[in-house]
Amino acid sequence: MSHIDELRDVINKLHGGIATHEQSVPVKEVFQGKTVWDGVVEVFRLDGHKLTNRVYAWMHDTGDPSKPKHVTVLHIDPALSPVKAVRAFIIQEFRNNASVQA
Repeated sequence: MSHIDELRDVINKLHGGIATHEQSVPVKEVFQGKTVWDGVVEVFRLDGHKLTNRVYAWMHDTGDPSKPKHVTVLHIDPALSPVKAVRAFIIQEFRNNASVQA
């Protein structure tokens, strides 16, 4: 099974509807001169979802090659592009890590 098929299956399971791959978009996010994320965001059309018709998805490295994290971000404000979906993910991860450390 390809990573596109894997992501499609995760999207269908998590969000319902029917996901169809549209394109792969390279994204590099830099903050204060340092690369904080560099990868490819897969863009899927999402038919049958009540809030949106698009979703962004990628595999996130967890440090264990046998257990990547599947990330899906619905095309809902503020995540209205692949770049903005990555930014929303980074912000959420930062918040999650900050609350764990508190």
